[in-house]
Amino acid sequence: MALTATSTALSADDPSEVLRELIDKTSAPYLMQSEQNIMMMEDSPALWTIEEGEALYRFPRGNNLVSLETCDFGKGPGVLEGAYVELPRYFEDTGKVMDLETRLVHCMKTLQGFTDKDKEIKKRHGSKSDHMKLQTYIASKSNGMPWNPPLDHPLEKAMRDAGEVMFYRRAGSHDFNCATCHGENSKRIRASVLPDIHTPEEWTKAISWPAFRVGHDNVRSSQHRARGCYWQMRQAGLVAGSDASIAILSFWTDAARGQPAIIPDMKR
Repeated sequence: MALTATSTALSADDPSEVLRELIDKTSAPYLMQSEQNIMMMEDSPALWTIEEGEALYRFPRGNNLVSLETCDFGKGPGVLEGAYVELPRYFEDTGKVMDLETRLVHCMKTLQGFTDKDKEIKKRHGSKSDHMKLQTYIASKSNGMPWNPPLDHPLEKAMRDAGEVMFYRRAGSHDFNCATCHGENSKRIRASVLPDIHTPEEWTKAISWPAFRVGHDNVRSSQHRARGCYWQMRQAGLVAGSDASIAILSFWTDAARGQPAIIPDMKR
């Protein structure tokens, strides 16, 4: 299932090629730490998730029996190429900065007529959920393209700045912050090399979600990863779709600006 490359992308049709070009460029230990995962990327189970997501995207569903093909993810109704790498962003129709998950929920409710009580909205984790199928398909259309979240609107910049504060704010029983693990080069947790936010070539892989997580045997999203990090720091739980969750994703994405997205990635 070839993904179309553009003039703004690295000359790669699949995420494994994007990763290999980064490795050739930097030889960063974080990028190379799992030879098995790199070998398996071409046959990633996430590729099936993409196919299932495309079918859901085009199929009329919900109380209104319409597809998601007119949903605007930031580049116009129905335009998916390059949309994901420009999220989170401000949307005029909601007056909010939204990431992929919250924008998808918005379109499923306003276009298709789903409600908060419907499982299609409520279940957002795991490869079998509609959300992960749709998010993986939509995000895959930005594979190899550079992260470029807009900062033109005051709320976009405010979210990014709030995310930076959150990244460096120590809290919880262990007095951790995100920078505890991701603020220096070549840090490890046991055998795992941790990505350094100051090394953009590493950081782009760190934030390249959706990704198939081998240890979970499931595709996971950015929101899922962010909540996992806060749990590991023993800080207060991050609420899905909250301004706080979007703020931290805004800062994460801005830190990888200009680097190619690896979607879907494969992680430990």
